[in-house]
Amino acid sequence: MKNKILLIQPTPYDQYGNLVKKSRLYFVGLALPLLAALTPDDFEVELCYETIEDVPFDTDAELIGISSMGHAVMRTIDIANKFRALGKTVILGGYMVSLMPEEAKKYCDSVMIGDSEETWGQMIEDYRNGTLKKVYQKKLTKLETPLPRYELVLKKRIGNFLPVQAGRGCPKTCSFCSIYCLYHGQYLRREIPDVIRDIKRVKELGFKQFLLLDDNLFSNREYAFALCSEIKKLKMHWMTQCSIDISKDEELLKVVAESGCYVLSFGLESISRESLLGMQKGWAHPDQYSEQLKIIRKYGIDVSTEMVVGAEGDTLESIRETAKFIEENKITVPRFYILTPIPGTQFYDEMKEQNRIYNTDMYSYNACEAVHIPKNMTPEELTKAYWELYDEVYSYRSILKRTIFVKNFFRRPLTSFFYLGVNLFYRKHIKHGIVPNIV
Repeated sequence: MKNKILLIQPTPYDQYGNLVKKSRLYFVGLALPLLAALTPDDFEVELCYETIEDVPFDTDAELIGISSMGHAVMRTIDIANKFRALGKTVILGGYMVSLMPEEAKKYCDSVMIGDSEETWGQMIEDYRNGTLKKVYQKKLTKLETPLPRYELVLKKRIGNFLPVQAGRGCPKTCSFCSIYCLYHGQYLRREIPDVIRDIKRVKELGFKQFLLLDDNLFSNREYAFALCSEIKKLKMHWMTQCSIDISKDEELLKVVAESGCYVLSFGLESISRESLLGMQKGWAHPDQYSEQLKIIRKYGIDVSTEMVVGAEGDTLESIRETAKFIEENKITVPRFYILTPIPGTQFYDEMKEQNRIYNTDMYSYNACEAVHIPKNMTPEELTKAYWELYDEVYSYRSILKRTIFVKNFFRRPLTSFFYLGVNLFYRKHIKHGIVPNIV
């Protein structure tokens, strides 16, 4: 009988305790197809994305791997407990587990800390030999990955693009960021031929676009130019995230757009300079954001943003101004989070030292309720302002202004209507008191 492993990406609970479910998963996580590729050939591999399917607790797999992302940590624990009660061997990994490995150990047989390229094969071998270790950890010095097993997700209800990784880590050192806390400024890039190999595979499978995963793709100009030159030959559309500083290099922006990139996502975080300084993100200048976004749009690139509220410089007025900023700058798909002191981050240590942790139950953290004491308001006022911000930004007026009444509408009308649909879907969740979730 062939060995079998079940790999699961849990879905989070919403703030009412219900599982977040969707009819289609657009942002397919890369971790599971990549772990499948790292698994020896004599193992059968099954993938489960709980956002669009149910966890098969009746599986005949004896080895269960669970990748814990963001606020799905509570669901991760529940799934792990149930499988262990069924006598299965449970492996936990993902960035939340890596930030809190001692806590994660309580709920599994083994913990994978950090990147798994150098440790996954050893864990499988130890499992086979009955010598499974409690912890596996080895820092990468070079990022080399096998071709992800994309074929394992093709029959699932996914969107019209697949993920491809270019780099891992980030050279920035933002105090609240889990990436910084895991990599401490380390940033590893894959060799361009390997990235192109994966993109070609995505194209072979019938996809016309892909999501390029990298927390700061354009931090190395020479690499970016070379990569975009190769991508252009493939005649595909793509999306990625990067620093808004790319607006300062219009030569690079032109090359990026000509290679097929049509959406860039930016972690702007705040329109308050004081807040950015408090997050160790002083290199960003919010008074320049509007002009920078205008430059990016000039090249036909749409903009998505992520921002946080509740930082040191935030006030109730600045949060209200954030809604105006989003509408005036026609941000296509904006998302917001309440700044949350996640255990393992520098921000958590700072808040704990200052005795400003308002809610010490880390398992209740959901990024839509204040759990620390902000500088300029009460936690309750912050939570209320957060929901009012979402209500304003996802009003019908704001949605239409940001998705339909834009200069790029006639260039890509179908894409604009897709953005409209995403915004209306988010609005529906917001009106039911559920935070829009990217899963």
